[in-house]
Amino acid sequence: MKKYFFLLGVALIFSACSNDDGIKNGPTPNPDPDADVTAQNFMWQAMNLWYFWQGEVADLADDRFSSDAEYTAFLESYTDPENFYYSICNKHSRIVGTEAAIDRFSFGDDDYKELVSSLSGVSKSNGLEFNLMYKYANGNEIFGYVLYVLPDSNASGADIVRGEMFTRVNGVQLTDSNYINLLFGSNDTYTLGMAHIENGDFVNDSKEVTLTKVANQVENPILVAKTLDVNGTKVAYLMYNRFLSSFDEQLNQAFAQFKAEGATELVLDMRYNPGGNVNTSRLLASMIYGTHTDEVYIKQRWNDKVQAQLTNEFLTDYFANTTGTTSINTLNLSRVFVLATNDSASASELVMNGLAPHMEVIHIGETTRGKNEFSITLVDDPDNTFVYNSNREDKINPNNSWGLQPLVGRNENAAGFSDYTSGLVPDIELAEDITNLGILGEMDEPLLARALLEISGGSAKMDFTVEMPAEPFTSSRLQTPMRDNMYLDKPLNLQIQ
Repeated sequence: MKKYFFLLGVALIFSACSNDDGIKNGPTPNPDPDADVTAQNFMWQAMNLWYFWQGEVADLADDRFSSDAEYTAFLESYTDPENFYYSICNKHSRIVGTEAAIDRFSFGDDDYKELVSSLSGVSKSNGLEFNLMYKYANGNEIFGYVLYVLPDSNASGADIVRGEMFTRVNGVQLTDSNYINLLFGSNDTYTLGMAHIENGDFVNDSKEVTLTKVANQVENPILVAKTLDVNGTKVAYLMYNRFLSSFDEQLNQAFAQFKAEGATELVLDMRYNPGGNVNTSRLLASMIYGTHTDEVYIKQRWNDKVQAQLTNEFLTDYFANTTGTTSINTLNLSRVFVLATNDSASASELVMNGLAPHMEVIHIGETTRGKNEFSITLVDDPDNTFVYNSNREDKINPNNSWGLQPLVGRNENAAGFSDYTSGLVPDIELAEDITNLGILGEMDEPLLARALLEISGGSAKMDFTVEMPAEPFTSSRLQTPMRDNMYLDKPLNLQIQ
C-alpha cells in the first residue's frame, strides 16, 4: 500500500553540464545493466546529490562504493524500492520507529504524476475537512470532528457543519487500524454515522450523512475575510487555510478590503493551515508588515554541494512590493495576532518566523508542528539533475514512474533562526474545545475571542476553560498526497559535474 508522509515541494529550473565550476560529485557508480534496480539507482543518484543530510548518511557518501559490482549488490539488497528509499534517509521516522527521528518528512510516491498534480492544490475531495482523535485514553476506537466545509463542494450541500462528530463509517466503528481504508481508501462515497457527547461519553445518533468525493476539487484558501468592530477598533480577521499561488490576487484583494474598512489590527487564523508556496508566504508577510524590499524575509540553506553553487542573492528572499502583477496592499502593522495549533505547519510557521525579527507576533493557540525544511520533486531525468520539469515529460525514464520528495534545505529568518523542529510555542496557550468549537469568524469563537481580548485590553467576559481539548493524531488534510507542503517557485541554474 502506498504511504503518504508529510509533503513539501519545490518547482525549480535546472541546467546540467560539465565544467570546472560545477559541483564535484566524484566518480559516479553505475549498476549492472542486467540488474533489476532501475528505481533504486535513480533514488541513490538523486539523493546523493540533493539530500540535505547527504554528508551524514554513510550509504550516500561519494566514496561509498569501490566498484560498480559493489554498488549493484547494494541496490539489489532491497527488492522493494520504497524500503530502499527510506533506508537511505537520515534516521527517517518510517524506519526508526520509536527512535528519535531526524528526517520526519521526506517521502516517495510510485506515481510521480500523482505527486506533481497534488502540489497544485487540486484533488479528489468531498469538501469535508476534519480531525481524528482517540475516543478514550486506552483503546483503539477513534472519532472525527468537523473543522469546516468547503464552499461549493459535495459536503456544502449536505446536513453537516463545523463541530459535529462522527464515530462510524458505513456502519463500522472507526479504529486506528481501519480509518485509512474507510475514509481514505478507494471508496469515493461513504456514509458517516454521527454522534454526540453526553455525560462525558459518546452517544451514537441515528443521523447519517452520505458524502461523495469529486475529482478536481479546488480549495479557495481564503475561507473567511472580514473586518470586526471591537469597541471602535477595526480588526481584520483572515481565516487562511493553505498557501496557494493561484489565489495570490484574491489574497491581495482581501487586504485591499481590510485597508478600505480602516483595519488597524489583524488576527491571522492559520490553525488548520499545513503550508504551501514559499513565495505566497512572502507576499502575505508583506501584506501584513510592509513592502520593505530592502529587508530580509528568509534565507535558504542547502547541503554543501548545492549551497556552494548558489549566490547570496538567490538564497535571500526580501519582502515584496508587488504580487508580480499588482502592487501589494499592506496594512503596515507593528504587531499581528496569529492563531496557530499543531495543525499549523511549513509555510504557516515560515510566516511567523519570518515576521518575528521585524514585528511583534502574538501567537495564540498551541505549539505548531515544527516543519522548517523544504524539499524538491525528483524524477528519473538525470540530464536535468533529476529535478521535475513539466516541459521535459518526454525525457523522464518511461520505465521508472517513481517520484521523490526529499528534504533538501532549511529556511531561516533575518536573525538567522530556524531551530523550531519542536514547533513554535504560543505566547498565549489555548487549545480548541471539542465541545465548543464555535463558528469561525464570529467574535465569540474561543480562539478569536481570546485574540480580541488582547486587542481590546479588557477583562475576560467569557469563560476560556477547555472541557475537552482537541488532541488529534491526524486530519483529513494530512491523508492526501498534498499533505503539508512548502515549495519554492523561483528559477535556479545549477551546474553539475
